[in-house]
Amino acid sequence: MHDTPRDTLFINARLIDPASGLDAPGSLLVSRGVIADHGGALGNPEGAETIDCGGAVLAPGLVDMRAALGEPGAEYRETIESAALAAAAGGITTLCALPDTQPALDDAALLQFILRRGEATGSLSILPYGAATKGCAGQEISEYGLLREAGAIAFSDGRHAIGSARTMRIALSYARAFGSFVVQHPEEPSLARGGVATEGELATRLGLAGIPPAAEAIMVARDIALARITGGHVHFAHVSTGAALDLIRAAKAEGLRVTCDTAPPYFDLNETAIGDFRTYAKLSPPLRREADRLAVVAALADGTIDAIASDHQPADADDKRLPFAQASAGGTGLATLLGITLSRVHGGDLTLLQALALLTCRPAALLGLPVGRLERGAPADLLLLDPERAWKVEAGKLPGKAQNSPFDGRALEGRVLGTWKAGRRVFG
Repeated sequence: MHDTPRDTLFINARLIDPASGLDAPGSLLVSRGVIADHGGALGNPEGAETIDCGGAVLAPGLVDMRAALGEPGAEYRETIESAALAAAAGGITTLCALPDTQPALDDAALLQFILRRGEATGSLSILPYGAATKGCAGQEISEYGLLREAGAIAFSDGRHAIGSARTMRIALSYARAFGSFVVQHPEEPSLARGGVATEGELATRLGLAGIPPAAEAIMVARDIALARITGGHVHFAHVSTGAALDLIRAAKAEGLRVTCDTAPPYFDLNETAIGDFRTYAKLSPPLRREADRLAVVAALADGTIDAIASDHQPADADDKRLPFAQASAGGTGLATLLGITLSRVHGGDLTLLQALALLTCRPAALLGLPVGRLERGAPADLLLLDPERAWKVEAGKLPGKAQNSPFDGRALEGRVLGTWKAGRRVFG
């Protein structure tokens, strides 16, 4: 257990709470790990530490609803401890961990292990997904009741699509019965098999096996139909194509229980980033054409996309220093989640309130969590941010163990100055 932090008064802050639309100068008081009050001039309780924010943005800590961790089974890529360091530096205070580890999180004891390991960091709440199928193998449904009772935030097979329509139908029905939902990797497996880049002129020129963009839309269309049949809630992860987003937009208009997230590479990069076989930009799903990137940006602005997740996939140097076709897919994303999202603010596509909502209160609401807002009585998970401060992404110098960033060399504006977990400063 961690000691209760002393009371803290933040003054001269630009308070931003996307949940309530608050964007105003003011102060915020933290007492016993929760937000006690915020507003204009607050009295300074005796013994409280005062932090002068100097006009910087004070906002809720980020809620990352999709990240892979190396532990258990691939600690050489990353440990929970190293991920917690990177998350704190990125302003992330709550993280949902994918279940396709080694072994997969299809057992109640394993889920409780992950929850305890997260709590032990003192800086990050790690909320594990339960494996939708045993071993994340796509065949036999896991014990949803036991996993939910053990703390599963929802159900997923992580980076593996649930390819069988029958299995997905059962998963949606079971998840609904336990008040939860299923997170799908939207890629039709038989169309994607063997592919390493988006099918088209660039992949052909580089001699790379292609994945048709339609593989995403086909899976989305199928699972929307299954959500309609079952009344279940399907959530599509890292959506990357305009065709899939059009289907999701229509399903929402119909009133179906369909939600989605995307990740920074899909609104900041396009397929040209793989350049001369640049393996840091080999991702799953693969980077898309520019028209799809623009469609993702538009869907962020119009509310079709419910959240921005880091889609953090740690890899070590040996995973990436291979020919493009053999290299591991995925990029590290914890330290860059906020900075890349803010590039859409600086580019005029989103307001700061919209961008922070996609990183805080909207994923928190989707997950049913009492975080992601500056509300009296809420956990004091906080982020102090200078949205104008410039920095450069440099692989090898990022916090945490994993350095495989697709944004290596990218200049950004927006730097985390401090992160607090339950009122305790954990970064800055």
